[in-house]
Amino acid sequence: MNKIITLIICVLGLYSTFLTWSILQERINTKPYGNNEYFKSPLIVNIVQAFLASIVGLIYNNVTTKTSPFTVLKEKGVFKSMLLISVCSSIASPIGYRSLRHLDYLAYLLAKSCKLIPVMLVHLLFYQTKFPGYKYFVAGMVTIGVTVFTLAHSKETTKINDGNTKLGLIYLIGSMLLDGLTNSTQDQLFKKTKKFTGANLMCILNLFISILTLGYVLIFQIDEITKTLQFGQKYPELIYDILIFAGCGAIGQVFIFIILEKFDSIILITATVTRKMLSMILSVLLFGHYLNLNQWIGVLLVFSGIGYEAYTKLKSKKKIE
Repeated sequence: MNKIITLIICVLGLYSTFLTWSILQERINTKPYGNNEYFKSPLIVNIVQAFLASIVGLIYNNVTTKTSPFTVLKEKGVFKSMLLISVCSSIASPIGYRSLRHLDYLAYLLAKSCKLIPVMLVHLLFYQTKFPGYKYFVAGMVTIGVTVFTLAHSKETTKINDGNTKLGLIYLIGSMLLDGLTNSTQDQLFKKTKKFTGANLMCILNLFISILTLGYVLIFQIDEITKTLQFGQKYPELIYDILIFAGCGAIGQVFIFIILEKFDSIILITATVTRKMLSMILSVLLFGHYLNLNQWIGVLLVFSGIGYEAYTKLKSKKKIE
């Protein structure tokens, strides 16, 4: 009974934090504030989110292991791997946000839901990992679905979204490949380093990302800080949006790690897939998106592929048991 209660709390926590996070992500990056002004400094948002997630990760690590998360950096190859992961993640996020200048948010959200494709590609190219046949089928369905959705022209455009779909796709694919390299390297890190935990990853990775991104901003885009402060003074609701967005992302990561540690990846996949579907539905309802028939077909293909993967994994696990 205690395990069921824990699962319910974790799933509800994951839903509430990441649904709020997704809504605020779209609000901050694609919707105007006040007198039709757009916030255009996503790097500052990344710094705040990563730094807050690092603090929450440190607390989570100390509560669960009672040890410093940084001791794992002494293990062979861990520091280099963490540096590679943090660099890829630091670059992937702003490139992904840049795609929003050319694509609508739903295309961005749908593509970001399909991490299977870039992860498989990087595993094949860099780590020579072999996958079962159904994985390629799922990857094909997801690829077709995202392509159909993105190329199907909808009626909505904004001052940020100029409708240049091809350029938007280039940015989005680049961001997803970097995400794939990040996730694949994380997989290898967990396999090679037994002492490495999710709490270690959450704390160290987010700290590295915040330092790298802040360093880049201070050297190359110092005006981003000034613009953010001026925008925040003019529209104080932006500050609240960023802090709540970062807080939800940080706490949501903790729920993900708890589900992974106490249950299994099948439950996590089910929870995250349904959460992403709810995020898209909420986006349509709250922000008045228009989806044509071809776009709905693209959405159906993507989530059918992800759902089939979860079903196949569940079926194979029952056979093992």
